[in-house]
Amino acid sequence: MHIAPIAAASASATARGGHVEIEAVTKSYGTGGKAVAALRPVSLAIEPGSFVTIVGRSGCGKSTLLRLIAGLARPDGGLIRIDGAPVEGPPDGVRYVFQDYGQSLLPWKSARANVAFGLRHAHGGRRAGAGLEAEYLRAVGLEAAADRYPWQMSGGMQQRLAIARALASDPELLLLDEPFSAVDALSRAQLQDMLLGIWRELGVTIVLVTHDIEEAIYLADRVIVLAPGGAGVQADVRIGLPRPRRQVETRESAEYLAHRRELLRLVLE
Repeated sequence: MHIAPIAAASASATARGGHVEIEAVTKSYGTGGKAVAALRPVSLAIEPGSFVTIVGRSGCGKSTLLRLIAGLARPDGGLIRIDGAPVEGPPDGVRYVFQDYGQSLLPWKSARANVAFGLRHAHGGRRAGAGLEAEYLRAVGLEAAADRYPWQMSGGMQQRLAIARALASDPELLLLDEPFSAVDALSRAQLQDMLLGIWRELGVTIVLVTHDIEEAIYLADRVIVLAPGGAGVQADVRIGLPRPRRQVETRESAEYLAHRRELLRLVLE
């Protein structure tokens, strides 16, 4: 899928920010004897402009970690910094795209108006200007659906719109929680390639949570494996697959299959 350049984006794909530092972060739910540990000490750093995926068994704390980075929840212990500033609430330069598009989109607004909402809430006020809605809709292949409402769109189209609106707000860090899990296999492959194209174009830092090991490898520079039961980071795997990546050729390469075998063993054993 061809991704049209976004004129209002940075001049190159050089990362502008999005450096994440996580130091000994813990999180539990509940109180007293009924408290359940969602994350035991997690420490890691995410480089600006990188594409990182997080995998692990259900209940390992993937979504919890993403919400902590987004400032949507507070850790019980430890510290999270983004570009050197402690996270004490939702940071201005961070955008979160939910698995449930209904939590990301305004159903009473058209696609164009949803993107305009993102532009009005741009990080640092850098996205003002008429006509930019069309550029972001074009970037995700929705220029012909500008006047449709979310409820008139397929699941894949809604998720594209959610990503377009998030990008329109000019984030330095984009957090995605299982963004493609509710769409069919063909739409999922198209959305993966769309996201990679936008990432190359804008230089934004992306952290994506997924249950799909193959998706994690295909997209990422690094795959973080969280241990079962919220026990922290089990492995940090660097993915050296050449870019740009291709749905068929990349997934059939020996290096891809070796990563798949390694990560399946880590998650399943």
